Amino acid sequence: MIRENIEAKLRSSFAPEHLEVINESYRHNVPAGSESHFKVVVVSEHFSGEKVISRHRAIYGVLAEELADSVHALALHTYTPKEWNDLKNAVPSSPPCGGAGLTI
Repeated sequence: MIRENIEAKLRSSFAPEHLEVINESYRHNVPAGSESHFKVVVVSEHFSGEKVISRHRAIYGVLAEELADSVHALALHTYTPKEWNDLKNAVPSSPPCGGAGLTI
C-alpha cells in the first residue's frame, strides 16, 4: 500500500515518462512484508534545468507524509528523459545493506 501511495503521488506531481518504485525492505533487517526502504527512479521533463538537490527536495516535499511516518530510507534516482536515454535506461544497483543483524 505504501509503494502504491508513493507511486500515485509521484505520477500526479511529476508526470514521469518512466517511474519505478521498488520496495527494497527485504534487503534490510526488518520484519517480512515491511514497506520501509524504497528505491525510486523518476524520469521527467519536470527536472530539466534543475540540479539533483532541487529534484530530491521536490520529491521529499511530495512524500513528506510517508517520510515522517513509515518510510525509513528512500534512494532517489532522478533524470530528465535525455539523461535517462544517455544511461541506456539502466536502473542503478543498490548497495548492500550495512545494517546489523542482517544475514546474506
